[in-house]
Amino acid sequence: MVFKSFRLNVMVRCILLGTTLFLLFYLITQTTLYATSTVVLLIVIYQVSALIYFVEKTNHELTRFLLSIRYADFSQTFSAKGRGRSFDELSTAFGEVVDQFRKIRAEKEEHFLYLQTVVQHIGVGLIAFTPDGAVTLINNAAKRILGVNQLIDIRSLKRLSEELVTVLLNVRSGDKSLVKVELHGEFLQLVVYATELKLRGAHQTLVSIQNIQSELDEKEMEAWQKLVRVLTHEIMNSLTPISSLASTVHELLSPSSGDETTSATMNVETMQDIRGAVETIEKRSQGLLHFVDAYRNLARIPRPNFNILSVSDLFYRAEHLMQEHIHSAGVTFSSRVEPSSLELTADAELIEQVLINLLRNAMEAVAGQSDRRVALNARIGQSGRIIVEVSDNGPGIPKDVQERIFVPFFTTKPNGSGIGLSLSKQIMRLHRGSISVTSDDGKETTFTLRF
Repeated sequence: MVFKSFRLNVMVRCILLGTTLFLLFYLITQTTLYATSTVVLLIVIYQVSALIYFVEKTNHELTRFLLSIRYADFSQTFSAKGRGRSFDELSTAFGEVVDQFRKIRAEKEEHFLYLQTVVQHIGVGLIAFTPDGAVTLINNAAKRILGVNQLIDIRSLKRLSEELVTVLLNVRSGDKSLVKVELHGEFLQLVVYATELKLRGAHQTLVSIQNIQSELDEKEMEAWQKLVRVLTHEIMNSLTPISSLASTVHELLSPSSGDETTSATMNVETMQDIRGAVETIEKRSQGLLHFVDAYRNLARIPRPNFNILSVSDLFYRAEHLMQEHIHSAGVTFSSRVEPSSLELTADAELIEQVLINLLRNAMEAVAGQSDRRVALNARIGQSGRIIVEVSDNGPGIPKDVQERIFVPFFTTKPNGSGIGLSLSKQIMRLHRGSISVTSDDGKETTFTLRF
């Protein structure tokens, strides 16, 4: 029987228990009905246990409530239907507390997912690791920068750069370091910034990693462009009138335009010396004008006109333009595109200019070889970027020269201007790509364009 009031329920149970006890006492003392007495005794035991369970059910509910909080099991429900108003209020309070905990946990999960999304989509690489090098967090940007799919221990980056591992393991909170790393033939300038934190009693180091190579290249090119503009402006202002005056003097002193009387009074040998000197001045001035005009090209690269290009067609046009030079130099030329349908978005004329510069350099490099080979290859790299390679089997490029080879005005050729590779680098920067070189001394040199 279900009662609305807990007190009435307890009172009725106590009355029934008392009546049953009185009946049991009467049967034992006044009768010989032992079987009936046994049944009544069992009823008494049942009533006592039922009363105890009914009274202690509140403690069971409280214990269940506390355990649900301890183990964060907020799927529990609490109902005291039929046990009175006081139990209804207690169950309502239990339910409200559990709902509040459930709401707080849901908010924490939402915040956690939000932070996870931010961490994974931010453009700066983030790595968290313990003092022994165990990685607890790495985001997508860090994986992309370091070229890894997963990272369990910081020391596993030794294959990439021992210097980077040393910096990461020894960095302190607030420190900032610059590390140069070579990844898949491409040089990266990594800025590493660290902070220390304590999580669940354990110390961890959180480092941010950012590749600033493109920013450095861009600033470097801007600086060189400013320098070129200043130099060309000042030199052109000086050379133009010199060239003009030298040309005028040369015309005045020439037999066709000079005064015959004046010419007759002059010593013939002296006239020849003057004419020769003026001719030298004129030629040198014209040479300087062409020289400066060539350097001025560094600051006059047009904005790329981007179009979707077939790499195979691009290679064909480059080979066609260089065909005469290839035959005259006795070079064995080969090209390969994998897959053959490979396409890229670029300015055809600018990229052709880069390829021609690299092919000319390659043919000059193999000029002293008995077996002269130049190769042009294109493929898709590990990171999904399109890679174009120009290789030759020349004597190679020394390590110290490789670091300066893209600097404007730097050249190892006797008659070189030093702008070809720097111009190529600037064109690749305008395409948001890069150019790099790898050289195996005495075997092979490869220039790599990454789009």
